[in-house]
Amino acid sequence: MNSVSFTEEKKGLKDILAFIRSELKPKGKALTPFNMISAPIILLGAVLIVIRFTMGLGSVTNLSQDYPWGLWIAFDVLIGVAFAGGAYVLTFVYYILGAEKYHSIVRVTILNGFLAYAFYSGALLLDLGRPWNALNFIIGNKFGVSSVLFMVAWHFFLYTVALLIEFSPIAAEWLGLKRARKILGSLTLGAVIFGIMLSTGHQAGVGGVFLLAKHNIHPLWYSDFIHVLFVVSSIFAGLSMVIFEGMISHRVFSNQMDHEHRSSNNDIVIGLGKVCAVVLFVYFFIKLLEFIHGKQWSLLNTPMGYWYLTEVIGFVLIPCGLFLSGTRQLNVTYIRAAAILTMAGIFINRFNVCIIAYKWYLPLSERYFPSWMEVAVTLSIICAEIWVFRWIVNRMPVFRESPEWAIEEKTQEKNITTRKEVPQWKVSAT
Repeated sequence: MNSVSFTEEKKGLKDILAFIRSELKPKGKALTPFNMISAPIILLGAVLIVIRFTMGLGSVTNLSQDYPWGLWIAFDVLIGVAFAGGAYVLTFVYYILGAEKYHSIVRVTILNGFLAYAFYSGALLLDLGRPWNALNFIIGNKFGVSSVLFMVAWHFFLYTVALLIEFSPIAAEWLGLKRARKILGSLTLGAVIFGIMLSTGHQAGVGGVFLLAKHNIHPLWYSDFIHVLFVVSSIFAGLSMVIFEGMISHRVFSNQMDHEHRSSNNDIVIGLGKVCAVVLFVYFFIKLLEFIHGKQWSLLNTPMGYWYLTEVIGFVLIPCGLFLSGTRQLNVTYIRAAAILTMAGIFINRFNVCIIAYKWYLPLSERYFPSWMEVAVTLSIICAEIWVFRWIVNRMPVFRESPEWAIEEKTQEKNITTRKEVPQWKVSAT
């Protein structure tokens, strides 16, 4: 299918702006069930955000000095970043390892990663008591170089830029900017390599922050290797999100996909399921070694111990078994069910580390529980991200084929690369 884009190279900014204005018009039905549910949530969230910035954090949250991190950090940073891990994993598999069969899902995965980082970085401002200091790590007003969050902030920022560069050829194709598409396309591989290093770094950095809270986190969830566990879990979390998103997109955007895209979906899901099975087992093995080394057997026979076993068995071992069974039997239903369970396990694990197992020794009356306003703002951010995702997919060649001129350009680039890779002795022999 042909995507909606310029058919000729546009020379003036006026033409581009006119085209963008025309694309801002709604496409399809406005009064859909999703729109009718999500629009009020987004409006409510916008009102609450205004209240938060005018009246302070205490006006909408239940945060305190004892619980400085709540729902927004747990979801926006810990969970959102883990689910966005599919972008760095899949770009590594496709661009570095050259696994061509994942071609059809690379663009949508990059888009998901970029939107996740853009929205969650913005949402992070909500949780800062002094949001005007958010750019200190860039402008130099007390850099805070001794803080783990200094590294995390820079990695967040630079990785978002890397994802933007990876996605920019798609926008250039949509706008018909042939020269820009060629230049931006040449930057993709470098952005991918740079992005992989950044993403693994801040995945570990986010987990590393909890190394500072050893005495406040329950021993079953605290680990000297928590940064390693965060990196490993981001691999199967990100790929599970890719599987889940693909399941939804093949229902909602199937009209934009060609036959080859739809027919290759099962093979792609099975391939992703194999990776998830292996990485989940590695994650479980690390947890098991750590548990045995820590000699924490007595903690299992406690309410928190039962909850820990529920997390490890119900949302690590069982999904691992389902992934393994699904890949052996070529059953995508098992794999999709395992992906959903894995995503639920990431939710539970991150909430455990950040909220539930944090200062578990306090009575319930002194524990943190998110307010309904925190929940409403979080839901509004999710809905807004889905709206932006839908707007982009309905206009840019994410699922659709690229314009013919872009396909020809990519074919020429691939042929040039192939010729360069042919050994000299083979050329001489011919």
